[in-house]
Amino acid sequence: MIEARAETIGSLIRPEYLIEARQRGTEMAAAEDRAGSDAIRLQENAGLEIITDGEMRRLSFQSQMTEAISGFGQWDLDAFLWGEWMDGDGAALNRPRPANMGVIGKLKARRFLSAHEYKFLAANTSGTPKITLPSPTLFANFYDPELTGAAYPFLENLIADVTGILIDEVRELARLGARYIQIDAPHYPLLLQPKTAAFYEGLGWNSSEWLALSIEADNAVMDAAPEICFALHLCRGNSQGRWLAEGGYEDIAAQIFGRTRAARLLLEYDDARSGEFAPLAQVPADKWVTLGLISTKQPELENLDMLCRRIDAASHYVPLERLAISPACGFSPSVLAGGLRPSDQAAKLRLLTAVADKVWG
Repeated sequence: MIEARAETIGSLIRPEYLIEARQRGTEMAAAEDRAGSDAIRLQENAGLEIITDGEMRRLSFQSQMTEAISGFGQWDLDAFLWGEWMDGDGAALNRPRPANMGVIGKLKARRFLSAHEYKFLAANTSGTPKITLPSPTLFANFYDPELTGAAYPFLENLIADVTGILIDEVRELARLGARYIQIDAPHYPLLLQPKTAAFYEGLGWNSSEWLALSIEADNAVMDAAPEICFALHLCRGNSQGRWLAEGGYEDIAAQIFGRTRAARLLLEYDDARSGEFAPLAQVPADKWVTLGLISTKQPELENLDMLCRRIDAASHYVPLERLAISPACGFSPSVLAGGLRPSDQAAKLRLLTAVADKVWG
């Protein structure tokens, strides 16, 4: 079990020199190494024990799958950002699903997804390296009966191959020495939103069946390396300060909290959209909960005493000794810039460890 009281979720704001290198298409490796090193130092200087590379080598938090595996057909950043996004003023931004988006052939690995990220991270930090991987069923988004049917007649066939790819990845990461891996599953809370739930139901699965299939796939990935501590991250989307869904965990808590084999649950709780703490009563006694109390959408710095009070409120459902704190989501789940400046990000990371020191000593 990883027992750190404060951690980041994964992604950090991409520095301008990295964005410029990506636009030029030159000197990318050097820029990625520099950005990864800067991300590591930023977290270490904030006093964090769990360290990520900021996902500096990725177009999106889940794009290492499409970058490393052939068979996905044509794709770009829009493949990870489609849906109806809302902002703090209630305005909607509708990003349509790309018309040509879909798996077009059997998925085959060209390389490992994140082994190279882990090697760099482990070689450049004295902290605990954390690698983030996507939940297998996130890639149901790439299932299109017309494009995909020849290679995968049924959605579960595609999910089985994605799961196998991630099992191989986890085994390789374990061989390299990884001891902490986060599985990102933002699509679980999206089932709370009727429009998003309808997409999955259109593939032939009701919400309960879809969760059961998804959790089974996640657990298969985690079972590949019992020596690794796994975390499961749930959020409602985050792109440039926008979100995809709202609603508390009540309708999904029993199924997810009770059946996942993840030892740590990283749960978005930064505003009213995430609901109350009461569903935490369904967290089993062998799991920790990392409360995502610090916003990665709004630049304003949260009040330390307020955060401490919220942790105290959550402790009525999960004992304080099994709680920790984090941001609600990654600071930059894709290369698109959000509403925070690097200085805002640094202040929020320092706040994480300040809260952890005050609450847990």
